[in-house]
Amino acid sequence: MAKVTPRAQDYSEWYLDVIREADLADYAPVRGCIVVKPYGWAIYEHMREFLDRRFKETGHVNAAFPLFIPLSFLQREAQHVQGFSPELAVVTHGGGEELEEPLVVRPTSETIIGYSYAQWIRSYRDLPLLINCWNSVVRWEKRTKPFIRTMEFYWQEGHTAHATHEEALEEVMRILDVYYDHMRADCALPGFRGRKSLYERFAGALTTYSVESMMGDKRSLQSCTSHDLGQNFARAFEIKFLDRDNTEKYCWTTSWGLSWRLLGAVIMVHGDDQGLRLPPKIAPIQVVIVPIYKTDAEKSIVFETAGRLFQTLKAAGMRVKLDDRDETPGFKFNDWELRGVPVRVEVGPKDVANGMVGLARRDRPGKEGKSFVSQQGLAEHIHTLLQEIHQSLLQQAEHFLHSHIRECNTWDEVKEAVEDGWALAPLADNPANDEFIRNNLTAKTLNFPLDQPEGEWTCVVSGQRVRERALIGKSY
Repeated sequence: MAKVTPRAQDYSEWYLDVIREADLADYAPVRGCIVVKPYGWAIYEHMREFLDRRFKETGHVNAAFPLFIPLSFLQREAQHVQGFSPELAVVTHGGGEELEEPLVVRPTSETIIGYSYAQWIRSYRDLPLLINCWNSVVRWEKRTKPFIRTMEFYWQEGHTAHATHEEALEEVMRILDVYYDHMRADCALPGFRGRKSLYERFAGALTTYSVESMMGDKRSLQSCTSHDLGQNFARAFEIKFLDRDNTEKYCWTTSWGLSWRLLGAVIMVHGDDQGLRLPPKIAPIQVVIVPIYKTDAEKSIVFETAGRLFQTLKAAGMRVKLDDRDETPGFKFNDWELRGVPVRVEVGPKDVANGMVGLARRDRPGKEGKSFVSQQGLAEHIHTLLQEIHQSLLQQAEHFLHSHIRECNTWDEVKEAVEDGWALAPLADNPANDEFIRNNLTAKTLNFPLDQPEGEWTCVVSGQRVRERALIGKSY
């Protein structure tokens, strides 16, 4: 039987146990890389499909750009190369020969895409240019954690060009909302939309926005980012257009990304001591049918009904599996709970005789989540149940999030709050304040939430008067 360390005993070990025992991923022979197994990749695929549909509904199209980027491209934008230099993987030889110019293995694609946009954009008629890429990138991380921080990771990165700064800002906020809606509606993940501090913004951006999510150990995970790049990359790569007034102008560009670390968030936000608890929309298997029998005669009767129910649920569009393994019901129950399947259907001889089935909800452990329902109308009942499970997981996560955020007005209150959650405190957006927080706490500035109450407060670090508060907490 699978062994999972209790979360209260060692949260980090619990996370690694769940990934291993639920068959999500394995370590690769290259340090810092992972092999994603079929069950783990299926979860990511569902997340990707939902997000890709949202991008296309907002007018974006997919494209692909090279994995290798000339080193000189990154050097064109000073802040960009400075921010990424410690993480770069650089190729100096190829085909047995030293390269004339080193190539960087893609850490992000602003530069190579900026080069292409400069070739493609000529007139205001070419704008806006809205492109998204699904790819992997490499960042030479020293401390890694599967899905959360790996040397190679899969993500999407969007890159757009606009005629005005106003249009670019609209895009930045539109995408932030797309991410936020995807997290809540598809992954049952709450979070705070906000502006990253000047210290924490993306290298080369004017402004960075993020959604910050609270994990089960009360640490923050930056779930996604959306960047206003201003004209920094447009000037570095000469991305210009002829405007309606017949003058040549630089474009305004954006970039934005969400990686498979959101899968890590799903594990850490929803998981419990039994393993995964998957939101129905992204679960590879939404319903599992477990036949229960003792004799061959019972087996024949039970499997006939189980097979019929399988076909009914499949025809109703559900991702359903009939577990016909030669294992005990208890083994199967534990296995599917570990894998986070939202609904388990139990069919035994008495259920067949009574025209009933047993249902177990993964979001509610034990007797609370068990019920018996008629086989008639089972598909409709489970369809409604899946919606209820999504809402249940979201509400549980929201309750946990808000119950571990403390409003603070002094530095001592902040120090106390971040030991068991996040602080929401008045803060001046000054890199010196970020550095003070990092140097004096095992925490950092997460973001300045977009929803700010009216008022004026005293910054908990500098003492100056401010009109906004920041979330401060430990993070991954």
